[in-house]
Parts: sequence; structure tokens; C-alpha cells
Amino acid sequence: GMAGNWAVYYDTNNTEVEIPEPTNTNRLRLEHQEEDGTRIVADLSAMTVQHGTIELYHEKRSKLGHDPLRKDADPEALYQRIQKSKKSIGALIMDQSYFTGPGNIYRAEILFKAGVHPDRRGMDLTQDEFDRVWHHTVKLLERGYQTGSILTVDPDEAVALGKPRLRRYIYNTSHCPRCKAKIQTWSINARTCYACPKCQPLRDVVVVSSSSSPDQITSADAVAVTPSPATTKVVAKKNDCQPFNSHCARESLERRLKESGPSRLTVKEIKAELTSLGITSIPSKVKKSDLVQLLTESLHSKEQKQQPQFVSPEDAAMEKASAGESLAVEHIAELAPGQARQARGRPKKSPKVLFPENVVVSSSSTSRSKKRKTTTTTTATTSIQNKKKKTPVVKEEDTAKAASA
Repeated sequence: GMAGNWAVYYDTNNTEVEIPEPTNTNRLRLEHQEEDGTRIVADLSAMTVQHGTIELYHEKRSKLGHDPLRKDADPEALYQRIQKSKKSIGALIMDQSYFTGPGNIYRAEILFKAGVHPDRRGMDLTQDEFDRVWHHTVKLLERGYQTGSILTVDPDEAVALGKPRLRRYIYNTSHCPRCKAKIQTWSINARTCYACPKCQPLRDVVVVSSSSSPDQITSADAVAVTPSPATTKVVAKKNDCQPFNSHCARESLERRLKESGPSRLTVKEIKAELTSLGITSIPSKVKKSDLVQLLTESLHSKEQKQQPQFVSPEDAAMEKASAGESLAVEHIAELAPGQARQARGRPKKSPKVLFPENVVVSSSSTSRSKKRKTTTTTTATTSIQNKKKKTPVVKEEDTAKAASA
């Protein structure tokens, strides 16, 4: 489980591997000696371990459901069991007597990719919906087995979404990466469940006892009640997801800061960010809420001070030439035709990025003037000095005068 681990050590003739002595948490050690002298040692560390013969294994295995990683899994038999259950698919997918393997993260991601709402009852699940759930269960668990990590986002889609390092879709996330809707959370059997209301619409409401208040019931309570004439249809209350610092699915500082702001950063991380912004006079004893507010204001101030960096007209002309565009397609308003041809024919300099972040390319025929600003970063006690420089603009009336002269 999450509190235990297997550690395997290989000691060959060509390498010297230090095999540690068993500790108090070691419940089992397996050793094997190969003919070539290779020694293999496997340690099992866990809270408790029940030892037994092969009969114990068969007893435990008989209580488990269908394992998506095993070839002998029978999805059709699983669907037949699900069709007889009044529990939600969100509850069933984490019931090891039905699905063997998926945990809370996988539940959120599997049902999202399948487009099935966690509150949909097993007895209402169509064959097509179940097939999608089983397909993604197999694919995601196989990927996790192969990579050793819970990675649920397809790499191509991550790039298309503009988040090439995105690892999960909706688990512990405030907004859906596909439709931007707010992720909803509620409790199923004391575990937080996640769903996107747009990508996973709930087609059927859950039946619960009319004696229960909608605000007092949970999804687990709702799916457990047998329908009767005296029942009323209500849905368990959903809340907007408030992401937290998950120890199971850790996220980078950059992503936490971008998606949730400074509130999900630790005090040490907030102070480091403030220092990087030039704010060094931070009291040693200060509340986190005050640090969060200070960093929020500092980031907002930094965003306001940032000015776009303009590409020069000459570089813009060179870029268009390298792209194969003629002057007839798009001209440079700040350059006369002769200047543009001269710029396009300049020898290429060392490689240069023409489109860095926060860069605006001057290429529109309607552009007339630009301002360049250089911002000097200082501490919270110093002032900000901005230098403005106008980009030369060739006006139509000046060109007309020169032509008439």
C-alpha cells in the first residue's frame, strides 16, 4: 500500500552493492543466489504483513475484483455485476471487489477521460459508457506500470493545451484544462471526488430519502438508498475545487503559483519569491497570510510595470524574408520600400529569437508609433525609473514631400 514498499538489491561479481541490514519495519526478506554468483535480495517494508501459504493467496485473491493489468480479467462479467448495483460508478471504481487497482487519483482521471460523471449509478451505466471506463482504466494503469508515475494526460494533448508538462487533468485542479469550467468536489465514502460539470454531465439525478436535507447528504448516502414511492430526487451538494499541496501528486512551484496564487506556496517558498523580486526586508516573525498578500501585491505590481519589447523594423523585415513573404504580402510601415529591400538583403546575424515572450512584432500597415521602456528592478524602498524612447516613424506626408521635391 501507500505506507509500504519493496526494495530489491542486486549484488553481482562486477559491482559492489551495499545491502542494508533489516530494520524494525522490515516484515519480509527474500534472498536468492544465481549460479554466476549474483545475489538478489528483496525487502518488504510495511506496517503489517500476514504470512501464509498459497492457500492464503488464493483466499485473498478470491475477494478481489478484475485486475486491468491481468490478461484473465473479464470486463463483461464486471459489467454484469455493475448493472446490478445501485452504487455510483465513482464508488464502484474504488471498490477493490469490483475494480482492482485504481485509487483516488486514477478514479478522477479515468472517469474524466471516459466522460462519465462519478455520481452515475452502476445500474444506469450503458455498455458504451462502461467500455470507455474500462478502456481508460486499462490504458492508464498500464502507463503507470510502465513509467512508475501516475501520468494521465496524453503528451500530444498536453502540447495542444499549451501545457506540455501537464500530468493530470482534474485531480486537485481548480479549472478544467479543456473547457476551463470550475472543477467540482464532494465526498464519496469519505474520499474527495472530482468532476468537470461540462465534460462529465450528470444525466440522471441520484435518488435519496425525502427525510434527508440536500445539504446534509453525501453522494455515498444518495446511491445507497433503494428507490421507493416516498423518495425525492436531489443531488449531493458540490463545491468548487480548492487545490491543496498533495503529497501523492506533487506539483511544481510555478504551476501552483500560476493556478492558485501564493496561497499554496510554503512560507519558505513565498520568502524566496519575494527575495527574487528584490524585497529583502522581510520580518522574521510574520503571518503567512501577510506574506501571501505582500507577494500577491508585488506580483501584480511587477505585471503592471512590464512593458512589451518591440522587434526593430529591420529585424521584422528580415523575418518576413526568411519566411518567404514578399513585400506585396505585408509591408513595414516604418520603412520605405527601399529601406525594406535593404533590410531584407542584410547578411544574417547570429541566431536571434524574434518572438520571445511579451514581444509585439511591428508589421501592421496601420502602425504609426511605438514607445520603448526600460524598467529598472529595485527593492520595495526604491523608486522605479522608466526611460522612454520613440521608434522612428516614416510619415506618409513626409514621404509625399520628399517625392515632390
